[in-house]
Amino acid sequence: MVRVRAPELPLSYTWLNTDKPLSIKQLKGRIVILDFWTYCCINCIHVLPDLKYLEQKYKDSLTVIGVHSAKFDNEKDIQNIRQAILRYDIEHPVLVDQDFRVWQEYAARAYPSFMVIDPEGYLIATLMGEGKRDVLDELIQKVIQQHQDKGTINLQKINLILEKQQQPVITPLAFPGKVLATPSYLFIADTGHHRIIVTTLEGELLHVIGSGKSGLKDGDFSSTEFFAPQGIVFDENQILYVADTENHALRKIDLRRQLVETIAGTGIQSRNLHPTEGNALDTPLNSPWDLVKHKNQLYIAMAGSHQIWMMELETNIIKTYAGTGAEACFDGELENSVFAQPSGITINSNFLYTADSESSSIRAINLETGKVTTICGSGDLYLFGDKDGIGEEVRLQHCMGVEYAQGNVWVADTYNHKIKLVNPRTGECKTVLGNGASNIKFSEPSGLSILNSNLYIADTNNHAIRRVNLNTLEVTTLKISGLCAPDFCIPNIP
Repeated sequence: MVRVRAPELPLSYTWLNTDKPLSIKQLKGRIVILDFWTYCCINCIHVLPDLKYLEQKYKDSLTVIGVHSAKFDNEKDIQNIRQAILRYDIEHPVLVDQDFRVWQEYAARAYPSFMVIDPEGYLIATLMGEGKRDVLDELIQKVIQQHQDKGTINLQKINLILEKQQQPVITPLAFPGKVLATPSYLFIADTGHHRIIVTTLEGELLHVIGSGKSGLKDGDFSSTEFFAPQGIVFDENQILYVADTENHALRKIDLRRQLVETIAGTGIQSRNLHPTEGNALDTPLNSPWDLVKHKNQLYIAMAGSHQIWMMELETNIIKTYAGTGAEACFDGELENSVFAQPSGITINSNFLYTADSESSSIRAINLETGKVTTICGSGDLYLFGDKDGIGEEVRLQHCMGVEYAQGNVWVADTYNHKIKLVNPRTGECKTVLGNGASNIKFSEPSGLSILNSNLYIADTNNHAIRRVNLNTLEVTTLKISGLCAPDFCIPNIP
């Protein structure tokens, strides 16, 4: 059998999470896994815990290198990649793959792809997709044994200078994903700090819900744990429902009793894409990203399985509502429709609207007829941009937030750093904010909420909540009194 040498990595490209470039030659004696990824991709996010597990288990013999081969234009920006490394707590070196050079040299074909290189610098395996931890674990053990017998493995830990050591996120909010304004409260998914923040509409701190440590733990407000929570919805019974995204769970927060409990999901990611129905606590979920309540039902944007799910709160039955589980943009009946990483969901009396992030489109589901339609955007996974217009001529770039208000759908056009307004009847889309009219520049905004004449924006990479007066379009930053990053001070909560 012909052995293939691994192509050398470009030393002149930008490297992150390391103080110097790494080469295959320099890493001789170690096993190397190249992870080809792009930070928008939910499948790429899913494999990060597997890679972290392997890195920690084999820290003396394994080096993982993330090869960031950007899908969207916005993902080519070095600072945006650095923010993604901080957001997802990536602790291995990342090579910024300009113009897909490394991708092409290694003949990668999908996100994510893994290339395994042995201690002698030969490419010995190529794997694609999620769920490869056990396969990689077994392969690494086999390679270690083979090369220990040959005397060609070098067992020693490599020390890296990480981005989080150079630029730690110690802001009061960290990568807030979603925001919800109600007459009495403002709720913030403090995603990067793994907690929920409750304030008044003016920013007075009322509650910090969550210890700030990532985990899946029910209990009182100070001891409970979340893992990168996103979507939130509040009902008249003082109950807040949370899409606990990286726990693959739904949580219920009782404000009166000040208790948190898990109501759906097992804490383990589902890999089943077939239509599912069952008891909510016995049914694995797949990265629930946003949710909305209608009557006594929760509708869930299940980003990881590219579907919309529904939970009956009276019976605790959860099921697939729309989407086959394939990743694309096809309209039609609920069971035949196809979504692409839906990351935002909102509702009026007759329609659900979703931000279909990977197809850069806004979709609608008629609750009466069960028909799925595309309101605006190309519907093509690789056709995106920044163009106002009507219907298919509209170009968005990885939109992640939607909010219905007064007959229109407001859109967080996340990778264009803009807020846009869509007429769901005509499909007309126009830019409202982020076009230079304000002195505040957004950075990957991903959550919206409207109350009266104010629009609240989760300005994710700026670690801030913005408030927009819709009458004047004046943008201000919400100041939250007494809020601190976990472990940096103890908030004074009334």
